[in-house]
Amino acid sequence: MKSKFSLLFFLTFVITFAFQACGQKKDKTIKTTTANVISKPNNPYYSNTDTSKINIPNSEWKKVLPADVYAVMREADTERPFTGKYWDADTKGTYYCASCGNLLFKSTAKFASSCGWPSFFEQENKKSIVFREDNSIGMERIEALCGRCGGHLGHLFDDGPKPTGKRYCMNSIALDFIPDKM
Repeated sequence: MKSKFSLLFFLTFVITFAFQACGQKKDKTIKTTTANVISKPNNPYYSNTDTSKINIPNSEWKKVLPADVYAVMREADTERPFTGKYWDADTKGTYYCASCGNLLFKSTAKFASSCGWPSFFEQENKKSIVFREDNSIGMERIEALCGRCGGHLGHLFDDGPKPTGKRYCMNSIALDFIPDKM
């Protein structure tokens, strides 16, 4: 019975993946501008410069975050693979928490992992991301959370490239991006 369930789960995943990946445009240039990332007037907790830890109740986050961002960052939902705007982007710049603006990654730490989500081998600093065990889907994983607001970003795996051997597998929707000035 277990093998039938595993096979069914695998086939469902493959079919879902095939439909999601079909017909998607492969534009690796991010068209985000600094103006629409730094300023979030509806979110008083967003700051690209404040690194102090904040403890905001989910009821307040629900008021200031878009529903899809709230679902991922406050309820640990996951965007579908190969659908996020940053999974295969290669523009140089900096990635921030989409909830609070905390600095998370530099694009120099991003690599092509082919997993369908943006992947990084190193976080910007030791406090930018914190971790906890996640056994939510019947497998042992390490959940990655924003070190400032505690928002769900994705997961950490030990199958990344050198020098760290880590793969920070992040949800695009949990990230904001500011490109480097040319």
